[in-house]
Amino acid sequence: MTGRVLVTGGTGFLGAALVRRLVALGREVRVLDNNWRGNPRRLVGILDRVDLVEADIRDAAAVAGAAKGCDRVVHMASVNGTAFFYSQPELVLDVGIRGILAVVDACRKNGIGDLVVASSSEVYQTPPKVPTDESAPLIVPDPLNPRYSYGGQKLASELIALNYGRTGFGRVAVFRPHNVYGPDMGFEHVVPELALRADDQVKAQPAGKVRFAIQGDGRQTRAFIHVDDFTTGLVTVIDKAPHLSITHIGNPEELTIAEVARKIVGCFGREAELVFGDSPAGQTPRRSPDIGRLRKLGFEPKIPFAEGIAPVVDWYAKNRHLKPEEAK
Repeated sequence: MTGRVLVTGGTGFLGAALVRRLVALGREVRVLDNNWRGNPRRLVGILDRVDLVEADIRDAAAVAGAAKGCDRVVHMASVNGTAFFYSQPELVLDVGIRGILAVVDACRKNGIGDLVVASSSEVYQTPPKVPTDESAPLIVPDPLNPRYSYGGQKLASELIALNYGRTGFGRVAVFRPHNVYGPDMGFEHVVPELALRADDQVKAQPAGKVRFAIQGDGRQTRAFIHVDDFTTGLVTVIDKAPHLSITHIGNPEELTIAEVARKIVGCFGREAELVFGDSPAGQTPRRSPDIGRLRKLGFEPKIPFAEGIAPVVDWYAKNRHLKPEEAK
């Protein structure tokens, strides 16, 4: 891959990881982000090697201006975090839909024929088959449940990218991340939420097993991929995925939420006694990706959850002061 790359959402968790990797590979990078959830601290040490544009992805003129002189766009800007799906569904949809339209229009205006778009495993909701491949149907089970604001706008973004991309583009590729975790991923996700509660409960219960509450019966499953593996997979997609393709990026290592909670408490050298509760409406009982397509492009995940989780938990225990006030 040569030429300048525009990464939207490039100060966010996943976007910044990609920017760092691209810079390390010697590639020219421009970043567009309004830094509402993103933060330039994620790019400390390489800011002098990145062209940083502070703008809202919904500002079509700003996006077109940022895209000028670029040869490829990787669109990753969105409002992620389960808490936001319930509390600000209008914003989630607005950023998602207006954002992808602004990006497609910016590409056309600037003659950029190469577009890579981030989707999500949330487009499946409850998939009919696990492990799930890219051919599974995409659904919004209940438009009245605000949780589906995120999956719904990602579904729409795929339709827009892949169908607009049939004319005027040399290559449009969609990727679907599956539960990426790592340091500084935000505070509205299951891993940081469990990590901070575990820290609190370990301190509150200095001896014996740590009573630790989780949602549901603990049998729900997820398959987590470490951000370093994810970024390797994404660079593989950027460099090799064909036109009008959809590719999972994940690690098929499937874990129950009970196992995840026990491992996180175990990072503090303690044993968890799980206390089960109710599950929120719309929660998917099982999710794990089939990554056969990505493997054919040459990718293989290298970091098992048991190896990758401890440094992440440690980061959150030491950096809880970075949690935004509105999320505390």
